[in-house]
Amino acid sequence: MNNIIVGFDFSTGSANAVDLTIDLANRWQSDIRLVYVKEKSEDEAPIRAEIERRNAGVAHLLKGVKLEYVIREGKVSEQLAAQAEEDEALMIVVGTHGMSGFESNWIGKNTYRTITDSPVPVLSVREDFNFKKDLERIVVPLDSTTDTRQKVPFAARMAKTFGSEIHLLGLNTSDSKDIKALVKGYVKQVETFLDKYNVKHVTEFVDARKNLTVTTLEYADRINADLIVIMTEQEKAFTSWLMGNYAQQMLHLSKHPILSIRPEQVSSQAR
Repeated sequence: MNNIIVGFDFSTGSANAVDLTIDLANRWQSDIRLVYVKEKSEDEAPIRAEIERRNAGVAHLLKGVKLEYVIREGKVSEQLAAQAEEDEALMIVVGTHGMSGFESNWIGKNTYRTITDSPVPVLSVREDFNFKKDLERIVVPLDSTTDTRQKVPFAARMAKTFGSEIHLLGLNTSDSKDIKALVKGYVKQVETFLDKYNVKHVTEFVDARKNLTVTTLEYADRINADLIVIMTEQEKAFTSWLMGNYAQQMLHLSKHPILSIRPEQVSSQAR
């Protein structure tokens, strides 16, 4: 079906996620599937009534696409992943703060579980993010791992969709000349790819020996980034056992939206 899944729980964060999903869906001409995951004890009737009321309120924003919903029961991350697989969805969009009984589900580890369970990329956005701002700058960190380049096609698609500029951030995690040469080579390959698809881009290399997450976020803050695209397996060898892995740290600390892609989720090409 190639639609977009959006997790919804009546919170401000998930309502903002719906608005962002509508913008994406209109640009891609993809239908939207809103997914509410209820607890076993919840009465479904008032949930349906409220979702339908809210959907009617945003119907005027839809430009040739459909907004449908489904109510599922179980673990949030598993149910979102199952719906995405059933729908052959393009991506999942979630708000990282929830309320109405779901507060513990969207914060921290459960957001990461959604990413690890999902068969498609996951866009996670904090409820305090400025959703009215144009998506002008996309940060794409590149390190010495083999998988690091696999996120580039989806990042390029996002950039072409919004007319964004991609900021390639070469992360030097070691003083080793071989590692630095590897990162430089990967960045050069990505630059060639982006040139091929006429995607605007700039490049910067930084010392990231201390902490990949902090280095990436400091750069994103400095350029006022609108999105960071990461691989969930990025730099396994350099993660801190005290802080968790790179993706978990990014989700916990970033005030910028994060598009998380697992290595096997690499089918989307720039177009």
